[in-house]
Amino acid sequence: MARKSFNEKLKDSKDMPKIVEIADEKSIERYGGKNMLIAPPLAYNEIMARIPEGRLVTAREIREFLANEHGADFTCPMTAGIFISLSAQASCERNDDRIPFWRTLKTDGELNPKYPGGIEYQKKKLLSEGHEIFTRGRKNIRYFVEDYENFLYDLK
Repeated sequence: MARKSFNEKLKDSKDMPKIVEIADEKSIERYGGKNMLIAPPLAYNEIMARIPEGRLVTAREIREFLANEHGADFTCPMTAGIFISLSAQASCERNDDRIPFWRTLKTDGELNPKYPGGIEYQKKKLLSEGHEIFTRGRKNIRYFVEDYENFLYDLK
């Protein structure tokens, strides 16, 4: 059986969106509720496609937007990370209808090493749009957008 392409995975929404009730008290306290949304991969792709040049979005903003849109307390952070990376990979498989995935940052403004081309590609694209990048760490160096909060795109 042949492996699915990233675009085939992107379009495979299975039984999503769905809201799952969680019982783990630590998770309920951490995320502020029991009702967790599992949104389909295409939902992330559609949001990431909307971010205009010079603006940014983080995984947190996308998750909060989707949870509000579906009446859930929060969106599953694990599937969100997977589907954000999947959207980036799928975009690079296509010749047209590409999305500006490099404008989607990890939750605290960090660049995403799992994107196609890694940190170097995302850094190059963000610098070309006028953003400044700084690093944290000595051995495990992580890259962040300076003052990313000032460039966040309002998803509403």
